[in-house]
Amino acid sequence: MEYIASLIPFVLIFAIFWYFLIRPQRQKQKDHQEMIKNLEVGDRVFTIGGIRAKIIKIKDNIVKLRVSSDVDIEVKKDAIGHLEDSGQK
Repeated sequence: MEYIASLIPFVLIFAIFWYFLIRPQRQKQKDHQEMIKNLEVGDRVFTIGGIRAKIIKIKDNIVKLRVSSDVDIEVKKDAIGHLEDSGQK
């Protein structure tokens, strides 16, 4: 019985750790994967490196981005950090 009582604080600490750290990180990761899955040509995005661009082509796991009128780059889909909030395409 004393053994079980000594484990209760550890179980409580793990539960708090899971609720405040692990659970929110998993939700954030799930939301990012959903955003990656729903990318469309014409979306304005920011890469994880901070580059702002417009999607001009999507092929498998590669996204072609137009950074300016003469500059196109190709990045992996996972390199897309987030969509631009302006709502304009």
